[in-house]
Amino acid sequence: MITADPLGRDRVPVGPSLSMFDPMFAGIDEFGEPVYLDIVYHNLLAGGESGGGKSGLLNNVACTATLATNTRMALFDGKLVELGAYRDLADAFVGPDIDHGLSVLRRLLTVANNRYTWLLGQRRRKVLPTDDLSVILTIIDELAVYCTLLGTKAQQEEFATLLRGLVFLGRACAMPVVAATQRPSWDIIPASLRDQFGYRAAYRCTSRNSSDIVLGQDWADRGYNAVDIPPTNPGAALLLAEGGLPRLIKTAYLTDEQIYNIVDYAEWIRRPTALTEPIGIRGDWDKAA
Repeated sequence: MITADPLGRDRVPVGPSLSMFDPMFAGIDEFGEPVYLDIVYHNLLAGGESGGGKSGLLNNVACTATLATNTRMALFDGKLVELGAYRDLADAFVGPDIDHGLSVLRRLLTVANNRYTWLLGQRRRKVLPTDDLSVILTIIDELAVYCTLLGTKAQQEEFATLLRGLVFLGRACAMPVVAATQRPSWDIIPASLRDQFGYRAAYRCTSRNSSDIVLGQDWADRGYNAVDIPPTNPGAALLLAEGGLPRLIKTAYLTDEQIYNIVDYAEWIRRPTALTEPIGIRGDWDKAA
């Protein structure tokens, strides 16, 4: 659509200039300073009780990804409604179906291994913003659904193993993982998985042990305990970044109306035109069987 400005000239709306390689605004800290996260090179884990604000963080990431150029998504949502707004923008949307989830994880791992083969040929160790490769973002809402509830024990264990591999491999090949759970426990977030997440956000937890499962061992004893977050302060979390100390933040919040407005705009700017191909036509993701 072409619109006219006050001087009578025609103006053509342009697409967004967001990039997943740029720091993403996540909220503010206790001093009112903005908090930014470098999602591409740091996996993100969020944990805490229901209603604590985890979905707000996931929606911030998903909305940024939908408006970022050259970015694709694989979404896992056992409840369907937390990430359902983005289902038409995602290359894969997995609901409460463990077989579908395993298939998507296998494809993602194939893509990750192919990218490392390409990097080896380029004599490099990580994907750069200047490379002609899309960022493939995986978001999983409620790990417990796929690791303890759906399918057989063998399928649950395979899901956890594949996820651990993707979290391990994705960091340097522009395939970050963002995951959340309202049941921080060792069977869902073992230390071998947790330690692969460069960013960890502990929302209000019901026990010191749950807080430590998200942030890391002994942080509660050092005074960083998500149990101390008041239940009347949803969106507050202790954020641990690589090599630092946990700090109290307040996650930015998007209403359902705002989310769907962003999604509607993202669908419009991503629509196929005479000069572009639809999302999903080209790319290493599509070549993975």
